[in-house]
Amino acid sequence: MIPLSDENPSVRPPVMTVLILAAMAAVWAIVEGAGFGDRMVRAICNLGLVPGELTGLAPIGSAVPIGPGLYCAVDAQLANWASPVVSLFLHGGWGHLIGNALFLWVFGNNVEDVMGAERFLAFYLLCGVAAAALHVLVDPSSPVPTVGASGAISGVMGAYLVCFPRVRVRMFFWFVVFYRVVAVPAWAVLGWWFVFQVLMGLPQLARAGAATGGVAVWAHIGGFVAGGRAGAVVRASGSPAGPAGHVVAAWALGPPCLTVRNGSATARRPRNRVFATLSREAVSFRG
Repeated sequence: MIPLSDENPSVRPPVMTVLILAAMAAVWAIVEGAGFGDRMVRAICNLGLVPGELTGLAPIGSAVPIGPGLYCAVDAQLANWASPVVSLFLHGGWGHLIGNALFLWVFGNNVEDVMGAERFLAFYLLCGVAAAALHVLVDPSSPVPTVGASGAISGVMGAYLVCFPRVRVRMFFWFVVFYRVVAVPAWAVLGWWFVFQVLMGLPQLARAGAATGGVAVWAHIGGFVAGGRAGAVVRASGSPAGPAGHVVAAWALGPPCLTVRNGSATARRPRNRVFATLSREAVSFRG
């Protein structure tokens, strides 16, 4: 089930959404070497979010396998505190990057439209930090590096659900060789997505503390809840129409999440701690 687009045209160009997408692509190409060689795994190790480093609960020097013949060791550098934000722009593969970019493109433009570009950037980064905080809270001693934009993008999805629950999202469904594009209300798409994250996350609680990789679904949950809360605040403070009488998806559910504007809106230093051995992966991807 993949979102392709929605039936909710934005009024202004999604400048900040495009800039975030461009930053993700630039980091993937320049910092991670587009996945070629070992630059990606080294970047994940050196710049990824490691819960145990932030809490001090992972022993310094302890290591987890991060790729073919490589280990990632825990350190105590000051630059680790930037990892909740820096890690948002790193990805663990082409599929990881493209999937996150697609979700951000489908849902981000309308949320940016109601917030404005600058507020949207602050909102996006704060949702990413909230996602990282819950991920760390759930598994505070984990030595496994976590990367990906989907904690922040989950926040965008949470705000979209609050602002535009009745907007229809065109979803691509497939089963073996059968496929179809179906328009589904956002409340159904995003509501099911959130329930699925919770169902996936509950078993992870029992494995907290184990040095295992996988999808960091509690980061998704934290970002989604933070974004939904922010969306509720924006919606409650919004007015139904902008100066030119335009409305951002007024039919989505009244009152609309905010307004349009033909004017103003209303409404690390790198760590070299990778060393060779082994060949098993233990990287956690947010998305």
